[in-house]
Amino acid sequence: MPEIDGSLIFEVLKAIQTRLDRMDLTLGEVKSELGSIRGHLIATEGDVKNIYGVLARQDDRLEHIERRLDLRELAEAQRPYEPK
Repeated sequence: MPEIDGSLIFEVLKAIQTRLDRMDLTLGEVKSELGSIRGHLIATEGDVKNIYGVLARQDDRLEHIERRLDLRELAEAQRPYEPK
């Protein structure tokens, strides 16, 4: 069995260190992208919340209109509208 030279081990360790450096850079890019995705998700959640608020207001307005129409229909049934 051949003897393992210290320089061979040093070369292997340098290669491992280079690969780890590249992985570290890649991991930093992935973290940055995840931060960006998180920001977009928060913005989307805010938009959905605003849409629900608008829909709730529209629903309230529609209920108000329906109540007014029901009152008007009752009033018209008792006293027909006569234009002047």
